[in-house]
Amino acid sequence: MLKKWLIWALLAVLGLSACGQAEDTHPGQPVTKRKVIFKTILRTLEPMGLVVRGHNEYNAAQFRAAAAKLQELSTQPWQYFTPGSNYPPTRAKPDVWAKPAEFKQAQQKFITAAAGLNQAAQSNNLDTIRPAFAAVESSCKSCHQQFRGIPH
Repeated sequence: MLKKWLIWALLAVLGLSACGQAEDTHPGQPVTKRKVIFKTILRTLEPMGLVVRGHNEYNAAQFRAAAAKLQELSTQPWQYFTPGSNYPPTRAKPDVWAKPAEFKQAQQKFITAAAGLNQAAQSNNLDTIRPAFAAVESSCKSCHQQFRGIPH
């Protein structure tokens, strides 16, 4: 009975380990590099969203710094969408490569929105910042809808 239980436990552990996310073993690891940048963008954007929505107190200096960092990050992930980088663990849809002009337009929309948020942050006025922040969120959402899917 114990031997049978140990076999089942070992099979369960092996099965669960296969459920983990695929490792990026490709040269230069473009998927890993762009995912790191997108996670940094998210970690930069989330605290600003809490402020804009009134959940956290507004600190003008911190918000300006975050907006400047977001603008800097906004141009960085795109270089890692190289030909042949549509492999697990990517969440990019094939449209990234099938519709490069549309993907480039979505990138530019985000870059422009991030620059607009950075400019609005210089005003130290939440009424000016809110619509600029909404533009960034909108650019993210529209790009995700068209170009980001579920994990492979």
